[in-house]
Order: sequence, then structure tokens, then C-alpha cells
Amino acid sequence: MTDLTKDAPPPPPPAGGSGDDALRERLLAVRQEVAKAVVGQDAAVSGLLVALLCGGHVLMEGVPGTAKTLLVRTLAQSLSVQTRRVQFTPDLMPGDITGSLVIDSTAGELSFREGPIFTNLLLADEINRTPPKTQSALLEAMEEGQVSADGVTRPLPRPFLVAATQNPVEFEGTYPLPEAQLDRFLLKVVLPIPPRDDEVTILSRHAAGFDPRDVAGAGVRAVASGEDIAAAQAAVRTVQVSPEVAAYIVDIARATRQSPSLSLGVSPRGATALLRAARAWAWLSGRDFVTPDDVKALAQAALVHRLGLRPEAELEGVDVAQVLASAIASVPVPR
Repeated sequence: MTDLTKDAPPPPPPAGGSGDDALRERLLAVRQEVAKAVVGQDAAVSGLLVALLCGGHVLMEGVPGTAKTLLVRTLAQSLSVQTRRVQFTPDLMPGDITGSLVIDSTAGELSFREGPIFTNLLLADEINRTPPKTQSALLEAMEEGQVSADGVTRPLPRPFLVAATQNPVEFEGTYPLPEAQLDRFLLKVVLPIPPRDDEVTILSRHAAGFDPRDVAGAGVRAVASGEDIAAAQAAVRTVQVSPEVAAYIVDIARATRQSPSLSLGVSPRGATALLRAARAWAWLSGRDFVTPDDVKALAQAALVHRLGLRPEAELEGVDVAQVLASAIASVPVPR
């Protein structure tokens, strides 16, 4: 079984196959382009690809210096889509993200000036360094793909992906993301400190002249377009989910609700997110049906951020990922 949380790409598609092969190869080629600038972090790359194919969003967590921002900038370089970056700070206001009404000096009336959220790929950098009021400005955009201002609803471009980075919550100057905000992220992936061999490769690249501020200079080129993403999203929606696999996902969600260590289990929205992600993983693997292994591969990334530990479990040092793993293991796998 391939597990997204174990820094592994999806298994290679079988030889031959359908007319989707060329489209799939273009999307998987993004991985090779990202690798020109980012060493390792396969789990995060896989998460971003899955989110793109689902029309979802990704929350990336890691200590400073683990290439979170570089990864998203490199992904944007490998896609022919518009991208913008917002550096989240304590004084950032909601209108700084969504846009606001300004006075048009020529017409003498108010007009709406679009904020940076009107893009295809939004890098929300250090999202947990801004207060909840500003964080909540993303809720409607992430859930419905639109922004409402002054009684007018404005659709966002397609595709639309929020790739948010955050430092661990115990770091100084961070604000925990509220549950409603976390629930809007399809996946959460953790970028660990790289192993020794990868770190040696990183330093060797820098010694050879690599500049992380110049992604294009690393030879990263666009290998997929917005049209490719839209076509892939349509293909993912045709991936079949058997009643047995759907029931397996529901049983995993229900197992988390019954865990004595959790105050908040997986909601029906979370179960739906896992189904969507498993479909994308199956398509990337060259299949038109979802297997239980696809569900297992995405379960941690799709569900862990939707869980809440009981206070007594926190005091005992219980790890929420381990609780989720135990819940998954308690559910019989369909044959």
C-alpha cells in the first residue's frame, strides 16, 4: 500500500490504458519539474496534485525552512496558471485578501477592486500568523469558489486552489485555525525535516549556485495548463466508487466519532473529502475505480486536521494521528 503520509508518489499507472494516459502523464510530469527545485517532500507534492484534481485546498505544516513556500512557487511555475501570494501578518485585513470597494476618481463612484484571491493558485503564506477574523475571509472562497462584497457575488477563476502554509501551533506569534477553517482544507500534509541524504543534496545544490528565489533559473517549466487540470478533474469524477468502498469510508468516519480520545470526529463533509481524494489517487494510479488501499493512502491527510482531542487526552500527550490510525485499523477492510 502506498501512503500519502509516507513521502511516496502514487504507484505508476499500468502500461497501455485509456485515452487519459497522455493527460495523466502531463499531470504527473509536474512532479519531475518540482523536483528540479525541491528535494524530497513527495507527500506534499502528491497532496497538491490530488487537491488540484479535486478542486480542493491544501494546508501544509512544517517548521520554518522546510521549503513550504518554495514548493508552492515551483508548482505554480510548472503550471500555466495565474498565481498570487499573500503573506499573512497580524495586521492583515479581510479586504486585503478578497478585495474592497474604492472610489473611482474618474467616475466619482465606488467600484470593486479585486484582491489577490482572484487567481488560480493562491499561496496563503503563514496563514496562522493572522487573527481568525482575517482567516475567515477565505471561508466562502474556499467552499463556494466565489467572493461576496457589497451584496454582489463574484465568481473566482477556475481552477482555484488555496495552498496555505503554517508553522506548528506551538510557535510564537501563531493563531490556531478555527475548526470551520480547517474543515475547508481537503488535505493537510506535514513537511518534515529532510533525511540526511536529502539535506546533503540540498546543500550541494546551493553550493553549485541554486537560488531558491529564481525558480525559473532552476529549469522548471510549465508542463500542464488550466485546460489540462479541468479535463483531469472531469476524468476524476468518472472514477467509480463501489458501495463497499463508500461504506468503508463511512465506517472509518464513524469509528473516529466513537473514539474515547476524541471530542470531535470526522463529519460527513470529511468523509466526502476522503472519497474525493481517493478518487483522484486512483486516477493518478491509472485506474477507473477506487480500492480500499486508495482510501487508506489518503485517510491520514484527508482526516487528521478534522479531529479534536479531548483535554485529558492532550494532557496525556496523545497524538491525534495515532488515534486516527487506530480508528482506521479497527474497521474491517472490504474484500
